[in-house]
Amino acid sequence: MVNNLLYHSAKFKILILFVFSNVFTHGIHGQQQVDKVGGFFSTRILFVFDASQSMAGYWESDQKINIARNFLINVIDSLKDLQNIQMALRVYGHQSPVPPQDCKDSKLEVPFGINNSLQIKQKLKFLTPKGTTPLTYSLERAAEDFPPCDDCRNIIILITDGIEACEGDPCDVSKRLQQMGITLKPFIIGIGMDPEFKKTFDCVGYYYDAVNEKRFREVLDIIITQVLNTTSVQVNLLDQDGNPTETNVNMTFYDLVSGKVRYNIMHTINLKGDPDILFLDPLVSYKLVIHTLPPITIDTVIVTAGKHTIIGADAPQGYIELKSLGKTEYRELQAIIREDGMMNTLNYQKMNETDKYLIGKYDIEIPTLPKILLEDIEVLQSHTTTIEIPRPGIVTFLSPISGFGSLYIDQDNTMEWIANLDMSEKRQSLVILPGNYVVVFRVKNAFSALTTIVKKFSVSSGSSIAIELN
Repeated sequence: MVNNLLYHSAKFKILILFVFSNVFTHGIHGQQQVDKVGGFFSTRILFVFDASQSMAGYWESDQKINIARNFLINVIDSLKDLQNIQMALRVYGHQSPVPPQDCKDSKLEVPFGINNSLQIKQKLKFLTPKGTTPLTYSLERAAEDFPPCDDCRNIIILITDGIEACEGDPCDVSKRLQQMGITLKPFIIGIGMDPEFKKTFDCVGYYYDAVNEKRFREVLDIIITQVLNTTSVQVNLLDQDGNPTETNVNMTFYDLVSGKVRYNIMHTINLKGDPDILFLDPLVSYKLVIHTLPPITIDTVIVTAGKHTIIGADAPQGYIELKSLGKTEYRELQAIIREDGMMNTLNYQKMNETDKYLIGKYDIEIPTLPKILLEDIEVLQSHTTTIEIPRPGIVTFLSPISGFGSLYIDQDNTMEWIANLDMSEKRQSLVILPGNYVVVFRVKNAFSALTTIVKKFSVSSGSSIAIELN
């Protein structure tokens, strides 16, 4: 069923049509691994290893440093052949014995590189615990350990048996690294530490307390699994009936901490008729912007590792179609679309095109002569609202010499200005909508108001007329 609404303004008509349309579109099955368009992020893991004096102490079967490095060497062996994984090693507390206390005893022993696992293992094997625990300084220096890379996940895994022994706030440094997008939230493994230390490290990153050797091995496995794996996410764009049928719109996932763009993904309905499954980094909390018109923002999205997450967003949509019978005259014309009662421009929509919008009411401004202003135009679920503009006419103004002139709508003895004529031109043509008009003109070298010329004329669709201004 088609409902027609006629909008009357200045003797011309705008036709608005609501046309039902089926939008249950099925797209091609999307790419599941979407860490990077056309590929994957590289994951870079910086191991920050505590070789301070306290690591020489015994813990269960051996010295802490021996237990820690043996487990870490096993992890490095398991990672060395994986694609898109790079590793580096920073060590602190191993260069200067205490006393005195050296709060800058931290060094990048093995930088990021390809096939550097042997170097890391060799460096670990010959570490001797000596010094203090400059945690804050080590985290600050770690920011420089990651070479510039737009498509990398930067991970810090800190293995320690003590808290900060020098001045500085490791929580503040960690927060700044995350806000700048240098690293993700660090992982901290505490070896045989006082349970009270957990409070100290909770603000630094993900803290795991290794109470014994078995737990230490389990914690390392848990962390590496989280670092390597993505988690499945499904975004349901809900129509007016609460069904996830809306699709074909870009979604931007921002890192909630740094504000940087993590993913741009075009929403897709897969071959089963369901929203396609995405795989996101579970180490990041997100802000999601769904680029409908107007956009939908979900301020906080938390993805839990190993758990399928469903994100729902109310996104019922319909269409606005702009049609013009004067396709030649208006081929470059763009209408301004605003949310009802709002001043900000939502969209510039071309004539003879159809754009999709969230259901609701909109104001439309079309820069024709005269300008068309339409208010409270309603968009309904899965319907097309058609705005049809009549074909204009072409009016050519002719004068013996240039002058000053203005064009008005003549409507019930009311003069409404719509445009000024170009005072430098003797001949000019304007594309004008059908209606009744008045032109007022005076040549520029006339010094008497009595020389003013006033002419009334009418424009009909498709007409071409000349107005002599003499």
